Amino acid sequence: MSPRRSVLPDFTDIATLADLDRRPLASQGIYAALRRRIIDLELKPGALLSRTQLAEEYAVSQTPVRDAFLRLEREKLVEIFPQSRTVVAKIDIAHARETQFLRLAIEIEVAKTIARHQIPADLTAYARRLLHLQGQAFADGDIERFSILDRHFHLALYDAVGHPDLWYMIAERSGHIDRLRALNLVDPGKTQGILDYHGRILDRIDAGDAAGVEEAVRGHLSGTLSAVARIMERHPDYF
Repeated sequence: MSPRRSVLPDFTDIATLADLDRRPLASQGIYAALRRRIIDLELKPGALLSRTQLAEEYAVSQTPVRDAFLRLEREKLVEIFPQSRTVVAKIDIAHARETQFLRLAIEIEVAKTIARHQIPADLTAYARRLLHLQGQAFADGDIERFSILDRHFHLALYDAVGHPDLWYMIAERSGHIDRLRALNLVDPGKTQGILDYHGRILDRIDAGDAAGVEEAVRGHLSGTLSAVARIMERHPDYF
């Protein structure tokens, strides 16, 4: 395999991690900023979004804010009521399940492909480095940094097979499952479970165990949806 490394940052300065994760192109900066605030639950379901206020907050005209609303509406993250209001949409469980089905199918194949082929040692070392940094974030109780590292860990696997764009395709439609995961991350043992699964995935890859890595990926990606009933019971206003 000939991996593509250009999308993978070098995390030599952990203080810049959030900036690396959020670096938007200028043309989509407002969309990226609003989407991240929705995913991180800073903007909760039902929150009213004012085009005028957001334009003032980001020091832009109302046009990029309007365009951001339209993109977020296509992802079902906001609801636009013409001539009335725009609000953050509630979490759509059916949409989350559909996205998870797609991601599971692709990521299992990604991990099995890596396990079946010899890959450069630096790719495994890079993923191990991300896992180590996740462990530090866990120890520090830094959920934001932990989540950013989680995304980059999975991106590294896609990059290892030369298909990082597949990760971005899935990430673009993962708003609902990501909000579910944000609610689930505070559960006791959830973050430790993520670390354990990441370690297991890398161990199975290093061992060339395609069947074992499929089992690890399947278990890892199924955790949040298996907890949906409990999450909905604790946070009914989000659904």
